[in-house]
Amino acid sequence: MANSENSQNSTQTISKQQEEIQISSSLKFLVSNIKNIAPIQLATDNYAVWRSQILKLFLAQGFHTFLDPSTVPPDRNILQNDGTTIPNSLFEKWTFSDHIIAASLCSTISISILPYVVNLESTAAIWTVLETRFQSSNRSKVIQLKNSLHNISLKNLTMTQYLSDIKIIVDQIAAAGSSVDTEDIIHYILNGLPGSYQSFKTVIRTMLNPISLDQLTIPTSLK
Repeated sequence: MANSENSQNSTQTISKQQEEIQISSSLKFLVSNIKNIAPIQLATDNYAVWRSQILKLFLAQGFHTFLDPSTVPPDRNILQNDGTTIPNSLFEKWTFSDHIIAASLCSTISISILPYVVNLESTAAIWTVLETRFQSSNRSKVIQLKNSLHNISLKNLTMTQYLSDIKIIVDQIAAAGSSVDTEDIIHYILNGLPGSYQSFKTVIRTMLNPISLDQLTIPTSLK
């Protein structure tokens, strides 16, 4: 009789917990707006930009812990006074939310990248695999771009083309999640100019106060 009552109570408890699992307003917002707030899908060449978009959105909505593999979910079951266990509604809600967030995260990943994470169930597992895969290649890309910046020179380019090429490289470095100091950019610009610009380079390098890129005006030709 007691066992029958316990079984009935447990069934009622489970049913009640399932009814209580609802999508919070913040989770509804994330699911509904993730593609609008983070419009750039993850591809092989934009991991840093994509990561920044997703991380800011998850932080703002309070779901960043789902990205962290060290986050411990609530216990699956609750131990009652009589020694029996019942499902923990907090675990059910957490798992439910995690699955929805994982699906939303996958919707921001391009079809060429999805095969790497398609069999992963948790948000943290997806995030970790992507970080492991892309961070090392991203560092290599930054090193390669900075090396290109170091070796760039005016040669047969017009001044407009030369400065445009430098800006493209600097923008690509930023897109890869790194940056180049303004003084370093000016240093690379000056280094790439031929010997005929030596007096101009000397003037810029011996200035008491550093100048901004907007203040740097390079003559298109020297007599």
